[in-house]
Amino acid sequence: MLSTYIYSYVMYLLASVAMISVFSLIYTKITPYDEIKMMREGKSAAALSFLGALIGFSLTLASSILHNDSFIAFAAWAGAAMIVQLVVYAGLSRLIPDMHNSLESNNVAIGALLGGVSLTFGIINAACLS
Repeated sequence: MLSTYIYSYVMYLLASVAMISVFSLIYTKITPYDEIKMMREGKSAAALSFLGALIGFSLTLASSILHNDSFIAFAAWAGAAMIVQLVVYAGLSRLIPDMHNSLESNNVAIGALLGGVSLTFGIINAACLS
C-alpha cells in the first residue's frame, strides 16, 4: 500500500517537472526575447513576466493532480494549461505591441503586468478544474 503511494508521488512529481520543463522551453522559444539571458543580466521585468507564467501553469498542474483520478486526465489538463498560458501571452503581445522592447529595457511595470495576467489566468484555469 505504501509503495503505491510512493509510486504515485514519484510519477506525478517527475511528470510535473517534465511538463514544467517543456512549458518553459516552449514559452521561451515563442517569445521574441531571451528571458534567461535577460534574467542573467539582472532584468527584473523578464523575471517577473516569466515567473508569473510558470506559477500560473504550475497552479493548473497542482489542481489537476488534486482533482483527476487518472494520470491521462492529469496530462491532458496540463496540455490544456500550457495552451492557455501561451494564448494569454499571444493576446498580451497584441494588446501591448512594444512589449518585448519594454522587457528588454527592464520596464518592471510591464513585466509585473505580464506576470500578473499570466498568474490570474492560471488561477482561473486551476479553479475551473475543481
